[in-house]
Amino acid sequence: MGSQRRRRPTAISAACFVLFVFIFLLGLLAPPLVDHPAFLRRPHRRLRRSQYLLKNTVELQKNFVLDESFQVPSGGVIGGDDLWGSKIATNFYGCSNASIEFKKAEEITQPDRYLMIATSGGLNQQRTGITDAVVAARILNATLVVPTLDQKSFWKDVSNFTEIFDVDWYISTLAKDVKIIKYPPTIGGDVVMNPYRMRVPRKCTAKCYQNRVLPALLKKHVVQLTKFDYRLSNRLATDLQKLRCRVNYHALRFTDQIQRMGETLTQRMREKSKHFIALHLRYEPDMLAFSGCYYGGGDKERKELGTIRKRWKTLHRSNPDKERRHGKCPLTPEEVGLMLRALGFGKDVHIYVASGEIYGGEETLAPLKALFPNFHSKDTLASKEELAPFSSFSSRMAALDYIVCDGGDVFVTNNNGNMAKMLAGRRRYFGHKRTIRPNAKKLYSLFLNRTEMTWDVFASKVRTFQVGFMGEPNEIRPGRGEFHENPNDCICEKGKSSDKQMEHWHESDYGENVPQGKSLQNRTELDYDVLVRTEDPLEEMFMFSD
Repeated sequence: MGSQRRRRPTAISAACFVLFVFIFLLGLLAPPLVDHPAFLRRPHRRLRRSQYLLKNTVELQKNFVLDESFQVPSGGVIGGDDLWGSKIATNFYGCSNASIEFKKAEEITQPDRYLMIATSGGLNQQRTGITDAVVAARILNATLVVPTLDQKSFWKDVSNFTEIFDVDWYISTLAKDVKIIKYPPTIGGDVVMNPYRMRVPRKCTAKCYQNRVLPALLKKHVVQLTKFDYRLSNRLATDLQKLRCRVNYHALRFTDQIQRMGETLTQRMREKSKHFIALHLRYEPDMLAFSGCYYGGGDKERKELGTIRKRWKTLHRSNPDKERRHGKCPLTPEEVGLMLRALGFGKDVHIYVASGEIYGGEETLAPLKALFPNFHSKDTLASKEELAPFSSFSSRMAALDYIVCDGGDVFVTNNNGNMAKMLAGRRRYFGHKRTIRPNAKKLYSLFLNRTEMTWDVFASKVRTFQVGFMGEPNEIRPGRGEFHENPNDCICEKGKSSDKQMEHWHESDYGENVPQGKSLQNRTELDYDVLVRTEDPLEEMFMFSD
């Protein structure tokens, strides 16, 4: 009995020893956690424990890398010419001629009505205001004073209208539509320096202008509309929509100095390759902070972006995971690169990147540059001396990017800001040039789970999710989206019956060397977005930012 008691501890000890040996061998055979192929390996940099203790699924996405089955091929799609343009794009063209019912400016302009406009935001946000100002003046039968540009907002650019746009071309090209003057009017021998100021709601309809602005105009004679961006509804008569297009796509052009430099940059991209991609990459610290999204940068990112968010005291607390699930977060540079490679663009493709300050700098851009080594920007294509006349002015620099992005065979954006919308609409109008918008809502889960599938499966899913987001004609249902992004009233299809109601006097004025045609659709009021958003200064700053 005593011997049995003595053997029991021996048996327990033996079992413990076997278990210890098993655990020891298991640990010996398994690679260290930080060396595991599922975790990120940063060259020349050792990971601290705090860097691989992941807090949530979004952080997991950034710190996990591609395993051996997820290898991005170097080449693109064989015979992938369709990537660079739509096969049916040539069947569509821009058509913005006025109908015979659209009276000329001299017939409808009242002598005692003057409309002044103060735009808001960055270059492309202001462009919406400049375009819509002409239509607002037409609705009110008023003379338009050349709009003033925002010089005090976040972008702090002191440029005036004539330093960015060709003002004489703007006035003369629109002379038959709206009377435009360069300077404030003179009433009773005195220049009107303090007009009656007011603000209209977002997406104000023609009736809204007649009810809200016209009474003030009749009484005061000179009215200035402030913070004028996205103040005109998508719900307008076809002739007014076409006027919008005549302004935006024909009357509003940059100064010769800006245009020449932009074309020089575009030509230098052409000299490097037959085709090139232009990417508008919004990934600035302020924009990321405002978005409320999380990008996997750990405590450092939370602290840095959290500090920036405190600038806006009324900014509500956000749920980063929810924002990303709903497709409201811009893709990271790496995600944009993976999307493009999955669509079939090879590693040898040249890419022009238009961006501001990138959060995380070169470390953030490194994955995109690895996927597309032929990486270019204004700064790599031009010398400091060439850029000197523009570099101190954010709007002029943005104008150069606008020109190059418009000249790209493919335009890609990681966001849905103003420049993305304005260029998408312009590229549709001028021949449906390939424009790729990420289907962020669908791509979110795919990027999150990419290590669980092979590259071929991943690429196949990306191509499936991007159907309807590749800039094909008729891709967006008529009446959906901002008109500046989807100018469907100004897109005609070849072979359709011609519209006998169209006049020809606009043809020479606007350079439309194409046959006149009929609009693709007859839209009803129910198709329009009639939502008038409430005023939100935060929304103005970034949701509609350049």
